[in-house]
Amino acid sequence: MIAITGANGLLGSFIIRKLIESKEPFVALKRKNSDTSLLADVAQYITWRDADVADEVALAEAFEDVTHVIHAAAIVSFNPRKTDELMDINVMGTRNVVNACLVKNIKRLVHISSVAALGRQKGQHHIDEKNKWISSSINSTYAESKYFAELEVFRGQEEGLSTVIVNPSVILAPANWNNSSAKLFKYIWDEKPFYTDGFLNYVDVRDVAAIACRLLYSPVEGERYIANAGNISFGNFFSRLASAFQKKAPRIKLNATTLKIIAWIENFRTWFTGTEPLITRETARIAGTEFLYDNKKIRQLFSFEFQPIDASIEWCCQYYREKMAGKK
Repeated sequence: MIAITGANGLLGSFIIRKLIESKEPFVALKRKNSDTSLLADVAQYITWRDADVADEVALAEAFEDVTHVIHAAAIVSFNPRKTDELMDINVMGTRNVVNACLVKNIKRLVHISSVAALGRQKGQHHIDEKNKWISSSINSTYAESKYFAELEVFRGQEEGLSTVIVNPSVILAPANWNNSSAKLFKYIWDEKPFYTDGFLNYVDVRDVAAIACRLLYSPVEGERYIANAGNISFGNFFSRLASAFQKKAPRIKLNATTLKIIAWIENFRTWFTGTEPLITRETARIAGTEFLYDNKKIRQLFSFEFQPIDASIEWCCQYYREKMAGKK
């Protein structure tokens, strides 16, 4: 039987749907009293177990009768005030999952990481799974947390746990567009005027879910696999979203200096409001850079073909169009 941590999250919910489709036996893990609305339409097929990744004992209990684990629980944030939360959930949470897997003799752990964990340096344009982490000003605190989480997984591998890591880029999915990468769609729906230089590495959530499920039973272990369909400039990406929504595309390009000023203002604003900043000093430093994450390794392993960008955009935008039409 399979256990999925973070099952009620963006990616976790699509992994659950994939397992329901394939009729695999599974249990879905979540924190007590957390929101499960992303899976409301398939609730009758789901067995929930409450287990916070901060609680190693609760995880071990939740892994009872489990043979395989997909660890998808994580937090994504570039807010400098969330450094402790990032380390607690992404690093310590992964340590607890690995330890619980070792205690329960789990046969395979699939860890959902991020391309951010591969690290990046100024002047670097091509990154694959062999990239060595080097501390850099363009590596965010989030990236550090995912890198340290991978070290916990590698430690588990050394201690006898069969592991494999998936490194997705920015995940495109229809979901609550006030959260995660789905905010990109709301930004265009609201006809915001600004965009930046730089490129977006993207992947369809259905592809990440499919890769994670296939790696559960693959003979490979101790390996990383980048899940990235391609990259596209923010200007081009936003224009395609605007076309799909029949909205005005952003038309004012912000340079690096302007972004730094906005980041400073946002830091000041969010200090008083407690809300998430639109731009942080970390994201301002990254803006304008171009990296391409090489997907050759996973394509060769499974002869895998990623969803084309236009198909992913139309699928997501159709969901949001229907959702907004229902509010009228």
